[in-house]
Amino acid sequence: MSTETLAAALALIGIVILVSSLLSGVIERTGIPQVAIFLLLGAVLGPAGLRLVELTLESPTLQWITTLGLVLVLFTDAIAMDFAAIRRPRRLLLVILGPATLIPAAIIALTAWLLLGLAPLPSLILGAALASTDPVMLRSLTRRSSLPAPVREALRLEGGINDVVLLPIIVLGILAHSTSGNLPLELGRHSLGLFILGPALGALVGYIAITLLEQVRKRVGVRRDYESLYALGVAFTAFAAAESVGGSGFLAAFAAGVVIAKLDVELCDCFLDYGQATAEMFLLFTFVAFGAALIWSGVTVADASTLVFAAVALLVRTAVLLPVLRWIGVEQRSRRIIAWAGPRGLSSLLLVLLPVFAGVPGSERLFAITSLVVLLSVAIHGTGIAVFLRKTEGPLSDEDVTTAPVTREPDPEHRVPERITLEELRRLREVGSPVILADVRTDRSYRADNLQARGAIRLPPDDAVRRARELGLDHHASVVLYCA
Repeated sequence: MSTETLAAALALIGIVILVSSLLSGVIERTGIPQVAIFLLLGAVLGPAGLRLVELTLESPTLQWITTLGLVLVLFTDAIAMDFAAIRRPRRLLLVILGPATLIPAAIIALTAWLLLGLAPLPSLILGAALASTDPVMLRSLTRRSSLPAPVREALRLEGGINDVVLLPIIVLGILAHSTSGNLPLELGRHSLGLFILGPALGALVGYIAITLLEQVRKRVGVRRDYESLYALGVAFTAFAAAESVGGSGFLAAFAAGVVIAKLDVELCDCFLDYGQATAEMFLLFTFVAFGAALIWSGVTVADASTLVFAAVALLVRTAVLLPVLRWIGVEQRSRRIIAWAGPRGLSSLLLVLLPVFAGVPGSERLFAITSLVVLLSVAIHGTGIAVFLRKTEGPLSDEDVTTAPVTREPDPEHRVPERITLEELRRLREVGSPVILADVRTDRSYRADNLQARGAIRLPPDDAVRRARELGLDHHASVVLYCA
């Protein structure tokens, strides 16, 4: 890599970090589609702008970005899974994995075959890619506690699980397209690596990693922020281990995340606190890379037939889910939100690039069509999510994110230290000092053990400002936080 190329890469990474950090508050307050901002940033940095990013479908760099991006999407979705939430809406989960995923994929594939004139296997690959609900675009919606709990759980599960259902369809479709020998034998052999070997190795890597971490924790301790990096190391190790023996590295990364989510709540919370920001930063970088030039290829294929196809791809999930959710008893407002909120985004682009890298003939057209659908989805779903968030909660004002000024210096005798003992807490209460005891455990830790200290209030760390405002907490009180 030349000095100029390295400088351009570092400049790009720096710009992504700076812009995402500076705009994080604005995006959180207004609900502006984050994806749209970074696609436009990519256009500014691409060949039509500053020329810092110039990627083509044949670029090895794109293959690296796509592989790492898909690993991070699958691993992040797996490690964020809440098994308590999965056990509650079992019927809803079956709907998500069945009608919400496979039926739209089949209808999109049939439409591509009939309307766009694609062959059956490319149509199947395109249908599977465009049936993927994008977790990155959904994140701003599912983080809002004002959303009904069943809706949040359904959308999180769909964004986290349906890629695992669709990925094997794409991989087997690529294999069937490229195999010239005994097709059933080849499909059987690769299915063994895809469905058994890859996930088994991923689960094994996850289990060994957690066992080692637990031993080190007991003996010398591990810094919390480094545990999040440890989780990322597990994801990449699981991918490499499976790929080295012919298994699916992507499903291995997902399986490793599932094992961590099941066995080590603390490591999950560490990753969600620290590591998820790192993963999201890379995914935003991926959006910038696509926005530089590649995704705009979707505009070049926009004619009457592809626009009709795009409309089918964006509407079919809603058309399938509305009657099914009504049949299983989901109340009206919740089923409307679930059925509508199915954006197509980064995960669809990453999935459809797999046949491009495998050299499947005509896959460049599949990518261009997917890019058109994603651009339309960013405009329609992204804007709709922003409007929904502003309508339900509205932007936060400065009063919402600042505390009232303290007009007098507290008595040094009763000043609350950074760390407080139970005895000091009792003494504060005995002398009549206003004290608020707040349970600030993450939702995952709270659900694992929902016992609370007497007199404590629940203050989720990811929604503390709005919750404190709802409760009308005394701005002059001492706040004692506990998370264990």
